[in-house]
Amino acid sequence: MSKLDENGQFERRFPQPKLPRLNFSEKEKRTIVEDYLTSGKTMTSIWKKYTGRVEGQFQISRWMEKHGYIDKRSAKSAILGVNPNSMTPKDSFKEDDSFETLLLKKRIAVLEKQVKDSELKAEAFSTMVDLTEEEFNISIRKKYDTKPSKK
Repeated sequence: MSKLDENGQFERRFPQPKLPRLNFSEKEKRTIVEDYLTSGKTMTSIWKKYTGRVEGQFQISRWMEKHGYIDKRSAKSAILGVNPNSMTPKDSFKEDDSFETLLLKKRIAVLEKQVKDSELKAEAFSTMVDLTEEEFNISIRKKYDTKPSKK
């Protein structure tokens, strides 16, 4: 059971000492992420290598997401059948780029992917309509030169 201290608060059995905050430059962050991606070691071992600490290794994941790296060793990537040896950043990053520029680059990359997906979807739909028209000898596409019928 926990005991009350002199202030009437429950005391913790195992008080955790507060560790000083770690500050890394963008270059150091990229170095740590790239070391993780290329070494094949766990996040915990890489984190301990650079910081001497065991806790906080998931900061590497946050940096990867922030800077556009893809961890192709993850379970999701394994399901999708991605080659783990081709781990590269999604978009280039320069030390002198401003935060706004990076956000815009990321937004552009997302929009370009959406456009590519839309184009593929439209092509697939068009192919499906072509095959259906050919298979069943029917006209599916709208004829633009006809007038609407009156009821």
